Amino acid sequence: MDKLTAMKVFVRVAKAGSFVGGAKEMSISRAMATKHIGQLESHLGARLFNRTTRSLSLTDVGAAYLKRCRTVLGDIDEMEDAVTQLHTEPRGKLKISSPPIIGALYIAPAISEFLAIHNDLTVNLVLQTNFGDLVDEGIDIAITFGGLDDTSHVAKKIASSRLVVCGSPAYFAEYGKPLLPEDLENHSCLINWTFPPRNKWKFKGLEGEREIQVHGRMETNAADPIRIAAKKDLGLVMLPEYIVARDIEKGYLQVVLDDYAIAPVDIHAVYPHRKYLSAKVRAFLTFLEEWLRTRSAVRE
Repeated sequence: MDKLTAMKVFVRVAKAGSFVGGAKEMSISRAMATKHIGQLESHLGARLFNRTTRSLSLTDVGAAYLKRCRTVLGDIDEMEDAVTQLHTEPRGKLKISSPPIIGALYIAPAISEFLAIHNDLTVNLVLQTNFGDLVDEGIDIAITFGGLDDTSHVAKKIASSRLVVCGSPAYFAEYGKPLLPEDLENHSCLINWTFPPRNKWKFKGLEGEREIQVHGRMETNAADPIRIAAKKDLGLVMLPEYIVARDIEKGYLQVVLDDYAIAPVDIHAVYPHRKYLSAKVRAFLTFLEEWLRTRSAVRE
C-alpha cells in the first residue's frame, strides 16, 4: 500500500463528501479511490467513513485522522518547498481571501503592482466577508480584522485604520451635527454589528472613556450597505476610515466628533501555521505592509 497516496485520497474524498468527487480531484477512478480507502482502513484497523447508499460521512476516528493527515501532508509540502526554488523565488499561484471593500479598494491595486514585479506568479483573489478553513480551501493568505480565534493559524498585523463617525451634508442640514458623543442618542445611527459591541459606540475624551447606546433605521453585518445608506441621508455611521475615505474626499460624507479618540481597527494577514513560509507568501506580506503604509486611510 502506498500510504502517502492513500492519505491524499482520503483527504480529497473527505473534502468532496463522496468517492466520486475525491477521485475526480485526484484524477483517478472511483474504484481506485475506494481501493485506497479500503487499504487504509485495513491498515489502521478502523473504519474512517460511515457509508450508505445516499451519503458518506466521517466517523469520529475518521475526523481525528483527517486532522492529522492534513498536518502531515502540509509538513511534507513544506519540506518539499524548503529544498526547491519555490522557497527562494516567488512563483506559482497565490490564493488570497479578503473582505469585499478593502479587497476592492486596497488589496486588488496592491496585487496589480505586486504582479508587475513578479512575472512568475499568478494570484487568485477571493472577495468574501469571512474566510473558511484555509487549508481546506487552499488559501495562502486571508486578510481580516480584529483578533483570531483559531490558534492553528498565524495572524500578523499589517495595518490599522481608525474608526470615524460621519454622515451626509443633507442629513446634518436637517438634524444638526452631534457635538458630544451623548448627542448620538438623538440621531439615527446605522449599525454594522460586525464591530462589537453591537449597538454601542465607544469614545475616549478628556472626561475619560464612554460607551454610547445607539439606534437607527438600519442594521447589517457588512459595511457597504450602511455606507450607501449614509450617503442617502439616512443617518450616521461609524466605520473604518479606509471604507469612507473616498466619500469624505468627494464631500459625500462629513466627519463629526473628530476630537474624540476611537480605537482603530487592526487589519491582519492570516495564514496557516507553518515553520517555513513559502517565498510567494513572504514576498506578498512584505510588499503589502509597505504598500499599505503609504495610504493615508490605513496605518502601520
